[in-house]
Amino acid sequence: MTVHFVGAGPGAHDLITIRGRDIISQCEVCLYAGSLVPKEVVSYAPLGALVINTAPMNLDEIIKEINKATNEGKDVSRVHSGDPSIYGAIAEQMRCLDELDIKYTVTPGVSAYAAAAAELKQELTLPDISQTIIATRTAMHSSEMPVGEELKNIAKIGATLAIHLSIRNLKFIQDALIPFYGQDCPVVVAYRVSWPDQQFIHGTLSDIRKKVKGTKISRTALILVGRVFEAKDFRDSVLYNPKHFHILRPKKK
Repeated sequence: MTVHFVGAGPGAHDLITIRGRDIISQCEVCLYAGSLVPKEVVSYAPLGALVINTAPMNLDEIIKEINKATNEGKDVSRVHSGDPSIYGAIAEQMRCLDELDIKYTVTPGVSAYAAAAAELKQELTLPDISQTIIATRTAMHSSEMPVGEELKNIAKIGATLAIHLSIRNLKFIQDALIPFYGQDCPVVVAYRVSWPDQQFIHGTLSDIRKKVKGTKISRTALILVGRVFEAKDFRDSVLYNPKHFHILRPKKK
């Protein structure tokens, strides 16, 4: 029997991959993160399937349910929000499954920053503006950031930033980024991207904290920072330049 970790995407039920949907529809047991995965996604589970919301459960309880299901000869879909490779907390689950000699697979999902960019109709990498995207977070009640990965160090690169799990840490973010990005650097706070109640709050590093304060948003938000969000007169990519030739578009004789 196999446990299938499935990335459900950012929220909209039709942003799950076809593979992920099909896996859920074939498993007799479905464990999902109920606070972040909409019920429409787990509705793909077959009729009569055992569907468990793991939001109130700890790691031991989750593994116990998985172990019970596989011992009964049942495949399990373990559904996480977004893409499970980013802050998905699947590594410790896979480690437990390795110890129990339980097989598993991982199916990727649409990440929140990709979904936000799509909703904003925004490319996150623009020529001469930014060619690097960094997904990071800040330390609050969660584990500390590894040495060298502090936001002030990341800020030196000047890349487009997708800051997760940090909406209640905006003062710290401002203090860390303004010396490198400037007070006028654009910021977009993306709340519950692709859900019916999604919101986008536009501002700058100097005023975004004040703008967010009035919304009462305290979780499930992504902070996007970078000059790409204001760039209009950027240089065209070389990719489609008529003077750029490559093996699929050779120079005409």
